[in-house]
Amino acid sequence: MSFFDRLERETAAERQALYAVPQILDGLAGKISRETYVAYLAEAYHHVSHTVPLLSLARDGMDEAHARFRDALVEYVAEETGHERWILADIGHCGGDAEAVRAGQPGEATARMVDFAYEYVGFVNPMGMFGMVFVLEGTSSALATYGASAVATSLGLGPECFSYLSSHGSLDQEHMAFFTHLMETVDDPNDQEAIIHVAKTVFGLFADMFRSIPHRTELADAV
Repeated sequence: MSFFDRLERETAAERQALYAVPQILDGLAGKISRETYVAYLAEAYHHVSHTVPLLSLARDGMDEAHARFRDALVEYVAEETGHERWILADIGHCGGDAEAVRAGQPGEATARMVDFAYEYVGFVNPMGMFGMVFVLEGTSSALATYGASAVATSLGLGPECFSYLSSHGSLDQEHMAFFTHLMETVDDPNDQEAIIHVAKTVFGLFADMFRSIPHRTELADAV
């Protein structure tokens, strides 16, 4: 079994638990309010704004034996730079207060996810960053574009409100092909265990972030 296949198999339960979160299910069905969508964007901003610093931390922590992974992270940094600005623009186009989000603090669940990533990547094993990449890009490629379309239709919002989700969905489908190939070259058992551990943990923390987003289930039932 390839390592990527093992990664998918050993994180399947955590991935399915994430996909079962009501905020995600209702978002994919277009059964969320504008307020819930803006609240999601706010939390997305507060973790996406740490993507480049985390990728850079992982890159700088790798030795010459991990040169191919370090080079891959250089590419990831170039691809991910500035995505948090897309989110702020989407918030503004939805009628939200983008400046308040930028100057504000993440929710507790979002902060836990970000803090875990810094602690693990900085002090345990920088290769664990690829576990977080697996969660965020895999979820995005599977759900983002579809969810954006459903919410846009139900709320009557224009494409200018979905620059982050729409572009990330298509971008991450391409990224996942690159990621899959890269993971096939991970042969160190310690690195493999680090990636799996981080992926399993981040799936759980990401699910907690979505659960924390205010959402009226009775509204979803009424749509």
